[in-house]
Amino acid sequence: MKHLLSLLSIGTILALSSCKSNDNELANIESKIVAVDSAKPVEEFAYVSEQFADLRVLRYNVKDFEKLTPQVKELLYYLYEAALCGRDITWDQNYKYNLTVRKTLEAILGGTDEHIDQNADEYKKFLVYTKRVFFSSGIHHHYSSDKIIPECAPSFLSELIHHTDSTTLPIAAGQSAQDFSKFILDIMYNEKIASKKVQLDPKNDMVVTSAINFYEGVNQKEVTEFYEKQIDKKTKTPVMTGLNGKLVKENGKLVEKTWKVGGMYSASIEKIVYWLEKASTVAENDAQKDALVKLIKYYQTGDLKDFDEYCIAWVKDTESSVDVVNGFIEVYQDPLGRKGSFESVVSVRDFEASKRIAAIGANAQWFEDNSPLLPQHKKKT
Repeated sequence: MKHLLSLLSIGTILALSSCKSNDNELANIESKIVAVDSAKPVEEFAYVSEQFADLRVLRYNVKDFEKLTPQVKELLYYLYEAALCGRDITWDQNYKYNLTVRKTLEAILGGTDEHIDQNADEYKKFLVYTKRVFFSSGIHHHYSSDKIIPECAPSFLSELIHHTDSTTLPIAAGQSAQDFSKFILDIMYNEKIASKKVQLDPKNDMVVTSAINFYEGVNQKEVTEFYEKQIDKKTKTPVMTGLNGKLVKENGKLVEKTWKVGGMYSASIEKIVYWLEKASTVAENDAQKDALVKLIKYYQTGDLKDFDEYCIAWVKDTESSVDVVNGFIEVYQDPLGRKGSFESVVSVRDFEASKRIAAIGANAQWFEDNSPLLPQHKKKT
């Protein structure tokens, strides 16, 4: 199960202590698990970084990071850089004008002058809106997918834009500063525009009424029929379709554009590949390197058969202390459950917690034998 088991809490073993058992045996197992925690005093760590609106931002406590080898630290750095290179893809996938909104907010924050009272309630409301948008990678709530409306008045946000250097704003070619202000305020405040990121009500056309940027100029029926024709029904292991592509209508024809080198966001993906290639040179073992090499190939070809090969290689890498998810993975942002959102998570094994779970695993049969289950429900091996 790769590294997920390292997250299991010591509370698990204490909860199991209620089962019928030999106290000496249980005490012996508990001592193996808690010994690692009692070796040194617990240091206080501020987990809460900030709280606003309905959000609480937490910090990770990466214990014993300094004990990692230089090679592992180098690997983590390269994987971290690869993750950052996909940031704009995430924003763009979430809504076609998200990047325009983000660049506007960044320009305001970077150029607010003496004309603006930053202690005023309206400015504080603007900051909360900005933080919510940054947290959600777009103008829609990360859970409800409802559009986030600024609580500051439109006139105040208009004033902020007016006092921002126009050369730093994402004004389109041929668009005046005044027209841009009207356009972006409409995107932010008009509840009828992109009101829902992911529409799941089957009474609606879920593609047309979703703001998610996986489809353009097409409806749900067209999408369904397009991909139905691509399914290879002659094999029991067909390659998935559409995971890393956007379906659009051009000149009346349906066209799928792919996120890959030479495709959509090629410049960003080329940077991802660059950092992944550097990561492969400091891989911890052959299995990890094989997975990274296959991931690079997938980004270069965009072929989902290559993605399948990468996934198989990723699952086989069970010994590495570093794990990475990088690519178009989860499909729940697509109302039809087909398109993968870009994501990247870089993880490092919690070695001390792994020792605890190893102690539990080594004594799994003991817990099974001494559990309060009926004998016929217990496993003998």
